[in-house]
Amino acid sequence: MPNFFQPYTWDYMLERNPPRAYSVADYHEILCPRADYPAFLKPYLELPLLTRLKGIGLLCGTDWTKLYRNRFYYSRFDHSLGVALIIWHFTHDKAQTIAGLLHDVSTPVFSHVSDFRKGDALTQTATEEPNELLIRGDAALARLLAADSLTADQVCDYHNYPVADNEIPQLSADRLEYMYPSGMALDGSWTYEEIRRTYGDLRVLKNEEGLPELGFATPEIATEYTEHFCLIGHILQLNEDKLCLHMLGQIMNLAVEEGVLREEDFMTLSEPEIIKKIEDEMTGSQELKSLYCTFRDMTSIVHSQGKLAGHFCVNLKVKLRYINPLVQMPDGSVRRIREVSPQADKIISDFLSWEDTPFGCVKLL
Repeated sequence: MPNFFQPYTWDYMLERNPPRAYSVADYHEILCPRADYPAFLKPYLELPLLTRLKGIGLLCGTDWTKLYRNRFYYSRFDHSLGVALIIWHFTHDKAQTIAGLLHDVSTPVFSHVSDFRKGDALTQTATEEPNELLIRGDAALARLLAADSLTADQVCDYHNYPVADNEIPQLSADRLEYMYPSGMALDGSWTYEEIRRTYGDLRVLKNEEGLPELGFATPEIATEYTEHFCLIGHILQLNEDKLCLHMLGQIMNLAVEEGVLREEDFMTLSEPEIIKKIEDEMTGSQELKSLYCTFRDMTSIVHSQGKLAGHFCVNLKVKLRYINPLVQMPDGSVRRIREVSPQADKIISDFLSWEDTPFGCVKLL
């Protein structure tokens, strides 16, 4: 039987859905209706610690290359708020909600490109390391927490809250949130109706370890969501995505080596400001110019069995983003979707076994 993902090439995936208009506010309203909005978040949203994230895209620098056709811009700030809204909707717990809101404060420009820069394409966790330090060192945040009778200990690590975060292939607020806007922006594959239907079916269930975990009330909807999630995860393991993030990481490394950028710029400047600095310094090395111009103007890549002369080539293993969510059965028992849905089991199996060509290459300009 052919692999489920075989027909899903880059061009097919990015062009298969019609143009759709999306609104971040309308999407967030689905995650947490206005009548239940956690108003206590307002002063936190004004902290420089968080507002900095408005200049950082969720989609890892892909807003800056023609290889992608991103349909709208969604920032790390938007994502952080979305995660907090999901946590609040399902727990109504202030500490967990604020921990979710703060979980990305250490994210540099271009998001996980920083992990690729540091050789961490497989786990993509290097950007998380300074998060707790930033939270504990922010005096304005400390004052807000004190006013809410909370401490930094309660909000500095959202991994402490299983609804907020857990390990793949479980479903968490973070994982749930980033895949909705990723699909909306990358390939227009989520409609508001689909988001409402799948999100409205979610419950907090108990997993095999007795811990709370987001899961579904309906096997059919759990299967639908699993397929959709894995298709978006498929985009993120194609050679196009690997090449794009790795190339941008190499551009950033070269820009630092040549004095065009400083390491601190990645935490203090926005993505447009970083791009402007590079373009203002196009008197740099030919290698930097070539990589940057190729990154900005490339529209396709070559899938190859080996490296190609005159091309920028990648051969990488990357983090696999997929889920095997919980589902509540009619008899009240809770199981994983792979156990009850042959369709979901094949999709997940095919996702895990699918491989792109060994190399992705693009001709250098």
